[in-house]
Amino acid sequence: MPVTITPIYAALTAFIFLTLSWRVIRYRHAHVISLGDKGDKNLLKRMRAQANCAEYAPIALIIILLVELSAAPAIAVHLMGIALVAGRALHGYGFASTPQKIILRQIGMLLTLLVIALGALALLVHSIF
Repeated sequence: MPVTITPIYAALTAFIFLTLSWRVIRYRHAHVISLGDKGDKNLLKRMRAQANCAEYAPIALIIILLVELSAAPAIAVHLMGIALVAGRALHGYGFASTPQKIILRQIGMLLTLLVIALGALALLVHSIF
């Protein structure tokens, strides 16, 4: 079975990760901070936004891929992908804002965790039954 849906959302999530990474790189260069955060709270905030994406996006994308490979309806895979991309974008934007937009961070994490939890549950049910 060819995988045609997950790559779309993997690419979009990768662009979000690249944007968050670029913000860290730009800030490090502008403030001459090569290693660590040197106690700079703005850099730490950017680093955590990037790291959060790196921590949650891979497992969500693996789950979406497995759901697609399990022959789930295309609409279900698309909804999971849209929720992940929206969640990661909202979380990243909310985290990056000064002051932070906590509600966007919370909605972003909720969407991301829903993709992981519901996808995991669907995979488990599909595998058992």
